[in-house]
Amino acid sequence: MSFEVALSNAAASVPECVAAGYVDVASGMLLSLKTVDSHPQQVIDLLAAATADMFNGPNVSMIERMFKKARGLEDDGFHYFQEIIVNSENLIHVFLRGKTNPEYVAVFVCRKTANLGMALTKARLAMPALEAAF
Repeated sequence: MSFEVALSNAAASVPECVAAGYVDVASGMLLSLKTVDSHPQQVIDLLAAATADMFNGPNVSMIERMFKKARGLEDDGFHYFQEIIVNSENLIHVFLRGKTNPEYVAVFVCRKTANLGMALTKARLAMPALEAAF
């Protein structure tokens, strides 16, 4: 299955999903995007950069290094932050770090009326197919 089909299937499976994307947080690059509406290119470009900041920004990286040091662990590239949920005025944003490649993050944007638990569960269930297709 192509990645575009896998992303479309994932978006269709997540309740009230209006957009789904795949981001390389190491480079801050948007790898793919499926959306029901058109959005200004500036917003789309910032999505990838903002996702990279949330998962690999300097403060997040510092916190992860501090946790590792406090626990006597070496800095082996492991990331503590695996999932982030952002509730905005009208939307739920679900960000999931990949297991196969932790530098890839899937983003699902749902209407605020979606059941958060179901959106998170369906997004988690979609991840293996996304990772396998990429």
